[in-house]
Amino acid sequence: MANYARLYRFGITPWERYGRATADSIAAKLDREETGRSRPLGRALDLGCGRGQFTPELARRGWDATGIDVVPAAIEAARSRPAENVNYVVGDVTDLLDARPDLGTFDFFLDIGCFQGLDADQRGRMAHGVSELASPGATLLMLQFGVTRLRFLTDGVSPEAVESAFADWELLSAEPAETAGLGWPMNRTSPRWYRFRQGSR
Repeated sequence: MANYARLYRFGITPWERYGRATADSIAAKLDREETGRSRPLGRALDLGCGRGQFTPELARRGWDATGIDVVPAAIEAARSRPAENVNYVVGDVTDLLDARPDLGTFDFFLDIGCFQGLDADQRGRMAHGVSELASPGATLLMLQFGVTRLRFLTDGVSPEAVESAFADWELLSAEPAETAGLGWPMNRTSPRWYRFRQGSR
């Protein structure tokens, strides 16, 4: 994860390009999360929020939104942007309980490409932390890019690895994600949206 600090320092943030290129697709996925929920919507945690590309949108939609990222410079940049009802935390997504025990519980988790940047052990620890912070019936929406031969340029994760890490959750859907508007190499990564609901523990 130290690579992310260097990438931010040099302004290399291809994951932010995805949010700009597929804003309508992401909005549709967030619309679905609101369907059937009463207001206020509840608490949402943006995992690996970076410079706050999506956390303010969660707040705008009515979530009590918190963004967490391990890179202090990214959180500083996120906090510098005007946004209401948003909280940002410097913290490690693989150590959600020990690193920040006062986070509380959440009804919705959003991960736009964070999980894929972790190794197998870190993925398991992140999944455990998310499970421990999940309120009954919580949902998890993940966008992850697939494994390619270009791994030296972009991280990726297989569907099997995603589903294995969240085996205690109910997989509601796994769908191909939009690639229109993405440049190389992001358009070669076969991104997928995964949607889970917290299972019984």
